[in-house]
Amino acid sequence: MTFKRNIRGLSAAGLLAVPIMLSGCGPFGGKESEAIDPPPAQVESQMINAATGKTAQGQTGLQTTVYLSDQKGMLAPVTLGIPKEEGKDPIAGALEVMVDGGAYAGYVPVGFRGVFPAGTVVKNVTVDKENKQAVVEFNQSFSEYKPQDERKILEALTWTLTGHEGIEKVQVWMEGAKLNEMPVNHTPLDRPLSRAMGINLQKADDTQYSQSSPVTVYFSGLSPAGIQYYVPVTRLVASGQDSVKAALHELIRGPQYGDGLEQVMTSETAVASVEKNKDGSLTVSLTDSMFEQGEEVPAEMLQAVVLTVTENAGDAKVKIRMNDLTEVKGTDSRNYSEPVGRPEFINEIPI
Repeated sequence: MTFKRNIRGLSAAGLLAVPIMLSGCGPFGGKESEAIDPPPAQVESQMINAATGKTAQGQTGLQTTVYLSDQKGMLAPVTLGIPKEEGKDPIAGALEVMVDGGAYAGYVPVGFRGVFPAGTVVKNVTVDKENKQAVVEFNQSFSEYKPQDERKILEALTWTLTGHEGIEKVQVWMEGAKLNEMPVNHTPLDRPLSRAMGINLQKADDTQYSQSSPVTVYFSGLSPAGIQYYVPVTRLVASGQDSVKAALHELIRGPQYGDGLEQVMTSETAVASVEKNKDGSLTVSLTDSMFEQGEEVPAEMLQAVVLTVTENAGDAKVKIRMNDLTEVKGTDSRNYSEPVGRPEFINEIPI
């Protein structure tokens, strides 16, 4: 199952432990045209790929999901297709997509970029299956980044690698040596990285680090081409709450002003209950006076709920109830009253 663009305008329908140890002139003018700057390398490569029939939807070979920076600086998972190369590790190939201006820049959608410094080379990737840990080694160019990008690099690396089956932890090496801290801002790397560090971390003004826990929710972004995509945001909430309920409340609360994200829930949405079923799935009961029996619910809203719940509940399948309706059908024609699992691929964005 793949989550893609569905609708917009919902309102129109009515750490390594958080946070990182707290550390467009025509040809008919009468004059000779002036010189025009060539398009950036990424755009030029994308134009070539389009002309040759290559797209970001896997037609070129290997389909992979990587975390890239959008035009607002938020990290988002992007699923794209890259060429298959004989004998090349697909995980290493995925990481190479994340090099800014790298060999795969032409496969990255407009509005996104890799967060690894230009010139970064993935020298080796090994996976310890027993300990579910990946060890990735980079060249010296990996250290040539701005201080403010350090955490973003670690988040993108960790969330990309842990998106692969059998990987839960990440260790970073550079030029043959294990890194005990990052080379610029000196973020400690004495313990393996995991998703516990969060992503696009946000802390409420009234939340204290020592009395908080992380939950990750999925809001909506819009690419320059008008393609909708989902963005994970980790929020720090007061400790002691049920993580799924707390995450849903943050989803309803909506994105922070100025981060470029959009609300996926209506102002009328509320969480009635979250119940665990015998089959291990979760039933999320919502109330919203904007929706009535037989009316389709925006798929963008329902998909955000599925992504949010599965992120905080170990990939459990999700059933959604709305106002006690017998069936909750999305605008994507899917019945969300039946168990829905986390999609294999998220955000397939054409180049």
